Amino acid sequence: MRVAAALGRRRRATSHLVKFACYGATAVGLLLLLSILGTLFWNGFAALNLRVFTDMTRPPGSEGGLLNPIIGSLIQTGIGTAIGTPIGLLVGTYLAEYAKNSPLANAVRFVSDILLSAPSILIGLFVYQILVVPFGGFSGWAGSVALAIIVIPIVVRTTEDMLRLLPDTLREAVIGLGAPKWKMITLVCWRAAASGIVTGVLLAVARVAGETAPLLFTSLGNLNWSLSLSAPMSSLPITIFAYAGSPYQDWIALAWAGALIITLGVLGLNIVARSLLRRK
Repeated sequence: MRVAAALGRRRRATSHLVKFACYGATAVGLLLLLSILGTLFWNGFAALNLRVFTDMTRPPGSEGGLLNPIIGSLIQTGIGTAIGTPIGLLVGTYLAEYAKNSPLANAVRFVSDILLSAPSILIGLFVYQILVVPFGGFSGWAGSVALAIIVIPIVVRTTEDMLRLLPDTLREAVIGLGAPKWKMITLVCWRAAASGIVTGVLLAVARVAGETAPLLFTSLGNLNWSLSLSAPMSSLPITIFAYAGSPYQDWIALAWAGALIITLGVLGLNIVARSLLRRK
């Protein structure tokens, strides 16, 4: 009994120690996060006004806004998502419904995992070599393609995982009714996994919305109003990068406002995505 009591005391002490370490690490992480968010909201809301959304970027001291970077980011993010989502959806469907565990499927998964974890600056350099250098200049198309490459592996992974969660009895019932496989996938499997797939797309959009490194080598940025995808195009992350390091206080304030806009946008997308996934 004495040995058992001593062993129990030692186990309880070890349990309390580990629990205290976990609570301490959680508190440190939350304090750092709250410190970053507090600084961002404090400086961002102070610089946020209607002019930020209605005026274009101007020289220092001219009280400009962020209209062209916001529009440029929306255009490039939208085109990148429109390009990457169908590709990722079809590749994920192929892996889940056709290839299964074949050697080709394993190779595709391996490449997708590499793209998923690859630094985004490498993707920017890749697109710079295949689109910027051969065509003689930076462009909005190059930036959109770079963002699409980042979107693809996220959608691939989400689509495959969501389709694999569907029971095989559902597929067998549809095939038993005489429906071809392509119709089973498009009318039954995609519908059943729609919320999970949409969640993956929203998470991909949240990921690319704040990417800076790929756009540095592709769309570059533009201080003037331009909607031409064949020319350098402004974007919010690039503008924040340029303004935050400037010596002008009005530009630094606009950088804080832009960072707050991106943070709130990404936060909203993540909340919507998690709500859809939880509802499913």
